[in-house]
Amino acid sequence: MSEVVDTVTRMTTTLRRADARRIALAAQGFARPRPETVGTRQITATLQRMRILQIDSVNVFSRSHYMPLFARLGAYDTGLLDRLAFSRRPKWVESWAHVASLVSVDDWPLLQFRRDALRAKYGTDEWADANQPLLRWLREELAARGPLRPAEIDHDARGGSRGSWWGWDDVKNGLERLWLFGEVAIAGRRGFERRYALASDVLPASALETTVPRDQAIGELVRRAAVAYGIATAADLADYWRIRDRPAVLGAIRDLVDAGELIPVEVEGWRVAGRPAKAWLHRDAARPRRLDATAILTPFDPVVWFRDRAERLFDFDYRIEIYTPAPQRRFGYYSLPMIVGDDVVGRVDLKADRANSALRVQSAWWEHGVPADAAERVAQELRTAALWQGLERVTVARWGDAADAIAGALRAERHEHPGGRANEDAPSAEAEGA
Repeated sequence: MSEVVDTVTRMTTTLRRADARRIALAAQGFARPRPETVGTRQITATLQRMRILQIDSVNVFSRSHYMPLFARLGAYDTGLLDRLAFSRRPKWVESWAHVASLVSVDDWPLLQFRRDALRAKYGTDEWADANQPLLRWLREELAARGPLRPAEIDHDARGGSRGSWWGWDDVKNGLERLWLFGEVAIAGRRGFERRYALASDVLPASALETTVPRDQAIGELVRRAAVAYGIATAADLADYWRIRDRPAVLGAIRDLVDAGELIPVEVEGWRVAGRPAKAWLHRDAARPRRLDATAILTPFDPVVWFRDRAERLFDFDYRIEIYTPAPQRRFGYYSLPMIVGDDVVGRVDLKADRANSALRVQSAWWEHGVPADAAERVAQELRTAALWQGLERVTVARWGDAADAIAGALRAERHEHPGGRANEDAPSAEAEGA
């Protein structure tokens, strides 16, 4: 690593955008080669680097929380993550962090100030006042019966011996509120359906009994965001944990600067209101002279989840078009950013067609500055993605200016290993459409 990384002390106060891009990607784990095998140790190390995995229900290609690990580690057994996050006593637990996310159980106390704020907002509103009997009943049910799915509770709510009647929406709403308040935790999932339990049945006493003052918690979360991002603006650091208290974030940054942990810098092209944007570099951030990654990202990967930052780092204007009517979509239903080298070079709209064992590339588009070998590298990553998902074929629709090149690269790679032998294990490739 010493051959490719400069020390922070050799940096100037002004950085090129390319430098910032590589710093940011290195901080997120993209400067390291993928391991030959992926076990719990590699997964845990990657999670500790990111600190957080956002959860999303869309499952067109893969559940979102599985994808950041695939982007950094390559194909891996998702059951390993499930055991860390969705067991009765998880190491990583669901919390309202960067919206619904997985965080380390050890970090649970740092988010208590947020749970307190959510209780103040949703614990005494009109719905909560009208449904106190339901909330009490839900607590009693979980205490008596242990972890339950909403469907199991809803069955009893409709016809239980208690004589009460609550509908599905009320039961689900009540469980979600108790989860937001921290009274309830997630004790695994069945498919994607949560199993709710009292927090004391899921989390260790150390996590529930530890108290962290609000200012101290925000300071530590900002520090962790700075490590995870490498280089960032105040808005970036606030967004990592969705902290809306800007004065508190700025105060935390000042404290980290005073402690020598953050170094004020300017980045070429980063501007706010016509002026250079204030940014900070973490003192331990690696500064690779080059970075050569290939990855497909979920829209909810920390690299791109804050759209303003994605535009600053990569000149990448990113919006997913799930809620855009089909005739008005520019890039596709669920386009995923593609990294080649140290830049976002395009996007692909992927769908796992499990009935036909096919990974369907429904559209593919280039961005600016596409390297000459981009199509070949994206094709190889698509094959890896197909194998990871247990799919036998990769198909490419002819929508998008990258589609033909990627389809051609897939066909070529199907027939040749780098050593010249036929690659019979790779998924087959074919073009779709006219």
